[in-house]
Amino acid sequence: MAPETANGVIWAVAAGATAGVIVRPFRLPEAIWAVAGAALLIALGLMPLSDAAAAVGRGLDVYLFLIGMMLMSETARREGLFDWVAAAAVNHAKGSSKRLFLLVYLVGVVVTTFLSNDATAVVMTPAVFAAARKAEADPLPFLFICAFIANAASFVLPISNPANLVLYGGHMPPLGPWLASFALPSLAAIVATYVALRFVEGRRLAATCAPAVPQPTLSAGGWTALGGIVVTALALLVVSALDAPLGAPTCVLGVATTLAVTAFRRRSPWPVVKDVSWAVLPLVAGLFILVEAVGRTGLIEALAATLSVHAAAAPTLTAAVSGGLVGIVSNLMNNLPAGLIASTTIAAANPPQSVVDAMLIGVDLGPNLSITGSLATILWLSAIRREGEHVGFWRFLKVGAVVMPPALILAIAVRLLI
Repeated sequence: MAPETANGVIWAVAAGATAGVIVRPFRLPEAIWAVAGAALLIALGLMPLSDAAAAVGRGLDVYLFLIGMMLMSETARREGLFDWVAAAAVNHAKGSSKRLFLLVYLVGVVVTTFLSNDATAVVMTPAVFAAARKAEADPLPFLFICAFIANAASFVLPISNPANLVLYGGHMPPLGPWLASFALPSLAAIVATYVALRFVEGRRLAATCAPAVPQPTLSAGGWTALGGIVVTALALLVVSALDAPLGAPTCVLGVATTLAVTAFRRRSPWPVVKDVSWAVLPLVAGLFILVEAVGRTGLIEALAATLSVHAAAAPTLTAAVSGGLVGIVSNLMNNLPAGLIASTTIAAANPPQSVVDAMLIGVDLGPNLSITGSLATILWLSAIRREGEHVGFWRFLKVGAVVMPPALILAIAVRLLI
């Protein structure tokens, strides 16, 4: 096959697989499309099996991180920890929908920061829906919190979003430099997202809600899960500060928490393992292969050369434009493949740190424009559909068009000014 033809086929397969991940034809899981695209490239001889295996292997730290977080989140969900937190938020709101909105938002910030944005989308969403129903409030404004804060707070810490691991190729910056770069931009994004979302949903929050709902009792297993989460968060902060990989300790602590809770409750861990969304692992692996194949077409070299030239001539402007473009592209092709392409481009171009940081903000925060922007938002959409709520592409876009741009612009501007 001629090189030009081969490149065209790779692009066509990658585009089709990415479209499948976003659109989900026939309602098939996202992972099927990513894996099918990768398998087709291997079958056509456009991606040697050894190179595909190497591409999958580069995501090892990401897989371990996801395994630990998913096990911990599912254990906490089954033990009622998130329902307990949501009910406490409703009761502290004391009949004010606006106060409840703020409390749920703050809980979302904490969950995203220390458990990752996928935990916010998958685990917190059903709890918030149940709490809103119990409070006799319109659930949609509170469900939107779960979607938007999952991305807005996803760069507070390195552990807040698996996409952070993807962008940095599995090797995260130490915690100190990370906080120096992202603490203030994260705060700006969180505040800007809250203000914009509160503005958009203001009329829905005018009504009062129930002043109190039954507060479930947190079981011993729930307290054990909470302890595991706290220990994991502290351990990851230490590991990040030591500039060590996050995947292995996250996996070990996630497994340990699950085993501790199930042993204490004298239950089999199998139900927890069975209910974890394991499909996310082949999805990420398939995307790694697709991006590796696309990189062979010369795209990465072209992007890296362009980035190097502009970063050398005007680093601040290049950072601002790169962050904005990555944010927009993340909505067109999902932020996981966008992050993978950005990661390989960064490795080849070696731009200034301000450019890298702006691109990370774009990967994390940019997807708040559309329901197809990030894996967390896609998972959120599935979660609310299970609860009987439906938010279409245009409905989300109308909110995202108000919420995302000011937060992205402000976060990147703050990063470039510090």
